[in-house]
Amino acid sequence: MTVKTVGLDLAKDVFQIHCVSATGRKILNKKIKRAKLLAFFETLPRCVVGMEACGSAHHWGRELRKLGHDVRLMPAA
Repeated sequence: MTVKTVGLDLAKDVFQIHCVSATGRKILNKKIKRAKLLAFFETLPRCVVGMEACGSAHHWGRELRKLGHDVRLMPAA
């Protein structure tokens, strides 16, 4: 089963990642350290990454786009 969508919750040091398949089934839900975030996304196939728009979201969005992912920022509500 391949990852099609990733929800990324940004924080200072530990991020939460929630991966979903094309059928909407949960594949992975884990915490990951800041230092290992890009290495994790390098192993994933190209997918949609959704995250809340905040101060660091634009930085991470640019880094993930360099890896070929489709990044979507959502306004905080």
